[in-house]
Amino acid sequence: MRPVWSGAISFGLVTVPCKVWPATESHSVSFRQIHLADGGRVRVRKVCELDGQEVSGDEVGRGYEMATAVIPVTDEDLDSIRLPGQVTAKTIELAGFLPAASIDPVQVGTAYYLSPDGPAAQKPYVLLRKALERSSRVAVARYSMRDRERLGLLRVVGDVIALHQMRWPDEVRPTSAVPAPAAVDVTDAEVQAAVDLTAALSAGGFELSEQRDAYRAAVEEVIASKEAGRPMAAADEPALWGEVVDLMAALQKSVEDARATRQESDVDASVHDLPKAKKAARKTGRPAAGNVKKTAARRKPPRSA
Repeated sequence: MRPVWSGAISFGLVTVPCKVWPATESHSVSFRQIHLADGGRVRVRKVCELDGQEVSGDEVGRGYEMATAVIPVTDEDLDSIRLPGQVTAKTIELAGFLPAASIDPVQVGTAYYLSPDGPAAQKPYVLLRKALERSSRVAVARYSMRDRERLGLLRVVGDVIALHQMRWPDEVRPTSAVPAPAAVDVTDAEVQAAVDLTAALSAGGFELSEQRDAYRAAVEEVIASKEAGRPMAAADEPALWGEVVDLMAALQKSVEDARATRQESDVDASVHDLPKAKKAARKTGRPAAGNVKKTAARRKPPRSA
């Protein structure tokens, strides 16, 4: 992994040289466009609309389309822009500090990690991190990246400072643009039943770190099956959405089902943890009965020669 940007955090009169690292990575399955007739790869080529000739990346620039013409905008034009204050192409200027709860998650976008750049940056970096921790606040910053000024949010994640790109306030659409639900009467008993359902689904603790992308795993299985020439099992028919006749009854039944599922899960967990089952697995060299299903799930599908 390589840094995507380098600069300095401007914290009053304190400067913290830093490097910016990507905080996330995509694990989605990537597909190619192919010609259905022969399986050949379909590629996108850049062609000039005026002369019909294909052009290389070195021949492509940027322009802003007006009503009567396209105005070319060069790198030199953008580099000559002067912004108010101390914002430069290499500065993350802290504009203010706010409680984390006051930030609308709709504004928060791509995340990066910041690391101190060089020995001299170590102490001011730690100083800023500890100041954010002790104040229980996040910092709002302005910086320039990829040809535009951006709004950012700095917060502490473990031992490092994270930078989140933010959308400008005028980029967030108001909720009034979305059709609101019709006015309906909801009783206190129905609200309490919904609260009970959330409690039942949360019983035993919900761990976000344990969530896995089941759809991606299913797509990978489809690809492996087609590669090996194996038939694929037909998917179950999806349940059709229908009108809920008795909302209260549905909530109560959901609570009962969630509690029953949680109890079964707790029983299974206690069975899997029996010392005898583990000991038997060590003697025979085979997985314990409670772990056979997990072992089979981890086994990769055979690949064709």
